[in-house]
Amino acid sequence: MAMIQNDWLASLHNEFSKNYYKELFYFVKKEYSTAVVYPPSDDIFNAFHLTPLSEVKVVLLGQDPYHNERQAHGMSFSVLPDQKEIPPSLQNIYQELSDDLGCYIPNNGYLKKWADQGVLLLNTVLTVRAHQANSHQGKGWEQFTDAVIRAVNEQDRPIVYFLWGKPAQSKIPMLTNPKHLILRAPHPSPLSAYRGFFGCKHFSKANEFLKENGIGPIDWQIENI
Repeated sequence: MAMIQNDWLASLHNEFSKNYYKELFYFVKKEYSTAVVYPPSDDIFNAFHLTPLSEVKVVLLGQDPYHNERQAHGMSFSVLPDQKEIPPSLQNIYQELSDDLGCYIPNNGYLKKWADQGVLLLNTVLTVRAHQANSHQGKGWEQFTDAVIRAVNEQDRPIVYFLWGKPAQSKIPMLTNPKHLILRAPHPSPLSAYRGFFGCKHFSKANEFLKENGIGPIDWQIENI
């Protein structure tokens, strides 16, 4: 695993010496040596590499990585730029973006532009076996990403959380900072998007909140490749 080197390290370094993380490390190492696991091991912490803690404006919380080939690369909801099929949940995210802000729907699902602007694309579980959704749940990643969420909660500045679906919303008790904005909606998956994700207008609400607090808004438009 390509270890975290930027300002996240000050908030997370204690986690690396805890027993749960040592057990998680050896579990993940064994999984990569004996099975096909996504994302590639050097991409596990991409969300942290691309979005330093001091630059986080928005947290977009997902669950576990995509489990098909050449999709997951360490950022929630994002797929590699050469992946021709945009996952259904991301298609629905793009549809809501179009309805909310008039963004055109791009031909790819590569969300690095968001990460570069301060959108932390965080999954609660950071690895998965190929074609086995949720196969690395309960192995320790949740404890690690809870520490990440606590570190963001402690930031003394306005930050927005997109909590889509019940698993993401289960983190609400951890979010106690009055300077932060929590936006919740059903998950954008085809099974639930029509129950209130469509029409939630989270993208415009986030930008309005950021601007009201003197923070530059996010340019949500993903360009065609």
